Amino acid sequence: MASGDDLDSNIEDRAAAAWAAVRDGLRRDIGARSFDQWLGRTRYDGFCKVDRTVALALPSAFMANWVQKNFADRLNLAWRMTMPEVASVRILADDGDVVQSYAVLASEGEKSTPVESVFQFDPRLTFETFLVGDSNRIAHNAARAIAEGGPMRFNPLFVHGPTGQGKTHLLHATGHGYMARKPRARALAMSAERFMVDFVHAMRTKDTLAFKARLRSVDLLMIDDLQFIAGKETTQEEFLYTIDELMRGGRRLVISADRSPHELDGIEGRILSRLTQGLVVDIQPADYGLRRAIVEAKANAMPQKIPPLVRDLLASRIASNIRELEGGLNRLVAYAALNDRTIDEAFAEDTLADMFRAGRRRVTIDEIQRRVSEHFKIRQAEMVSARRARVVARPRQIAMYLSKQLTPRSLPEIGRRFGGRDHTTVIHAVKQIEKLRAADTEIDADVRLLLRSLEG
Repeated sequence: MASGDDLDSNIEDRAAAAWAAVRDGLRRDIGARSFDQWLGRTRYDGFCKVDRTVALALPSAFMANWVQKNFADRLNLAWRMTMPEVASVRILADDGDVVQSYAVLASEGEKSTPVESVFQFDPRLTFETFLVGDSNRIAHNAARAIAEGGPMRFNPLFVHGPTGQGKTHLLHATGHGYMARKPRARALAMSAERFMVDFVHAMRTKDTLAFKARLRSVDLLMIDDLQFIAGKETTQEEFLYTIDELMRGGRRLVISADRSPHELDGIEGRILSRLTQGLVVDIQPADYGLRRAIVEAKANAMPQKIPPLVRDLLASRIASNIRELEGGLNRLVAYAALNDRTIDEAFAEDTLADMFRAGRRRVTIDEIQRRVSEHFKIRQAEMVSARRARVVARPRQIAMYLSKQLTPRSLPEIGRRFGGRDHTTVIHAVKQIEKLRAADTEIDADVRLLLRSLEG
């Protein structure tokens, strides 16, 4: 049987061999399209025995930064699940510049093991870079109150909302803000999935005392995506003991999930009781104004020029969540750089066609008629009337044009919904508005505004 030293001497070979399993697992986890687009060109670049760090490289600093931001936590977890000896993952650009490292954090005097690994606060995810709108204002203000470190008005803070709306950003920002005011304090952020993996690892290695001590000694604990421990009874029991201990000691807690506490099926009742005794706030999907502000901020930091019309297009057509919006912008810039293309509307439509289709919500002809009537300040009944005055006819033509663009209805059906008009009338209206959009900037602006309103 091989000795411990023999096994350790082979660790570099085992790490190189494990990369294939890590890739396969990630491909299944995030989907083939996302994997091929962003992780498919990731190259295994070696293993350092000194700090037990895996190095992964990507072709450019831009791609390395994007992978670090969006997949580093998944990469770190995937490696530790496949090969527990790996303590951290280092993501590099091909020029050798380190983009970001995931380091093992250990208390003084404790041995360094994978179970002590946590993710550090992302330097880009601060309150300064968190754009505030009506959909997230309360959650933002509550997180700032936690970060200020003054007398606690509520504990814990529970933030819920659909995926990709900024919950993780708020957790990182809270950690940054808290440590800036209390540099000697201990703040820890981790996903609920990592909490579970670390706890299971601690039980298997009979190291639960160190696990408990580390978590229960922090001044601020933040757990992201609580829904991932639904149905995991042993993990939930340990989680309950942890939050009880922290709350008794007056420590701060911030928890996030994709649903409100009462909608978290599979989470033990005693945990839900603790979560609801503090402040529960939600983050709603971002409206068009906030999405446009986010695109503006991100686009201004990009190396390529992104025209205002393309920024409008992104904000109006990708409405599902902020993460996808940022992902669409990153894809646009990356594809333009890789293909040496200028970014314009046609390039954006082609590059992001799948995202635009997925983000398009169902719009009805009745809704189009109502929005157009409100915009041009006419009665909705005029949409089906026989009046031919331009003040009525032009809005009616725009409504027909939008019905053709935004609904799956046939031309004859559209005509019937506009007072029983013939399909040739609809064809004429569509061609007329297309011609006017090219020649009349005011008409074009009206149509763009209505498109954003209806699609957002």
